[in-house]
Amino acid sequence: MKRINSIDVTRGIVMVIMALDHVRDLMHVDAITQSPTNLDTTTPLLFFTRWITYLCAPTFVFLAGTSAYISFKNANNAAASRRFLIQRGCYLIALEFLVVNLILFFDPAFHTLLFEVIAAIGFGFIVLGLLLNASPVTIGFIGLVILFCHNLFPLIPFAEGSAKTFFTLLFNLTAIPLSPGRVFVMAYPPVPWLGIMLVGFASGKFFELADEKRKSLFIRIGVGALLLFAALRLINSYGDPVTWTPQETTVFTFLSFINVTKYAPSLMFCLVTLGIMFLMLAFTERSASRLGRIVSVYGKVPLFYFLMHFLLIHLLLVALLFLQGFSWEQMEFASGTFGRPKGVESGVALGVVYLLWIAVLVILYKPCLWYGKYKATHGDWWLKYL
Repeated sequence: MKRINSIDVTRGIVMVIMALDHVRDLMHVDAITQSPTNLDTTTPLLFFTRWITYLCAPTFVFLAGTSAYISFKNANNAAASRRFLIQRGCYLIALEFLVVNLILFFDPAFHTLLFEVIAAIGFGFIVLGLLLNASPVTIGFIGLVILFCHNLFPLIPFAEGSAKTFFTLLFNLTAIPLSPGRVFVMAYPPVPWLGIMLVGFASGKFFELADEKRKSLFIRIGVGALLLFAALRLINSYGDPVTWTPQETTVFTFLSFINVTKYAPSLMFCLVTLGIMFLMLAFTERSASRLGRIVSVYGKVPLFYFLMHFLLIHLLLVALLFLQGFSWEQMEFASGTFGRPKGVESGVALGVVYLLWIAVLVILYKPCLWYGKYKATHGDWWLKYL
């Protein structure tokens, strides 16, 4: 089947933005000591540098579900599709722990085991594979129920014990010590992200519509989601564990209003990010611009790009630390700071973060272009997994 341009361009845009977040997270001077969304310490530029990247994970997960629907329809074989989704889901979870964690922390002893977006997608694929006998409408309804109702989970009166721990892992950001010096972090609780994937799968049917009808529908959905976000956020009582409050300036009051919770993704987070995503899909429907063609290079090879950009950014961080006078022995890879020594200033200013971000994109363009062409012209079985 011919590739859908709006999916490649939209996914490419968020992959490009994602690199900015990871360069900031690993290399910004204040990244290991301050949160960029803490209104007491942030600046508007730093806040938006972080906030704009909120678009990345939900778009990535949603379009993974959409791509699964398109592949399912093209294969016209439920058993084969189910088998592939479950196999790929297990593969992605293993990849998260064995490869992504390694290139993220450069810690072969795995002192921190991080369950993030790749594992969350893997979990979603497994559940989606088990649900394939249901209609897309049913799958989408399940996804919407999760998105709109999962913020009720904290109201459930669990007694202390294994059941509470299990369900907390499924729904909330959680850190569990495994042994002295070793911790498991559920950074992407799988159930809320599953809701996004299931809605993305059901929305795959929209791509069977004619271009203009699809564009009009996506605009209505996007605007509707943003209006619902604004209405619920003004009510300020449900949809996000952190309410907004008036600040000393109008700008910071606005920042408080849009300062939604990603870990785990709240209803407010999902409405604003997916609303923007639908508008991006609508307005990239027939994008033939040079910029659209460039970003689609990254969007066509999302997993390859994801792995390569993390590895490159971390290598650049190590090089930076050497340039700033740190020795290998001073670098701390077991503490979750990516090698940056604690208690000593390291990293670069926000302006340099932006320059390094551009450099990462430029360096990865040719490898992504080559791999995209290779994948399009070869049928090797392993290409389905990378």
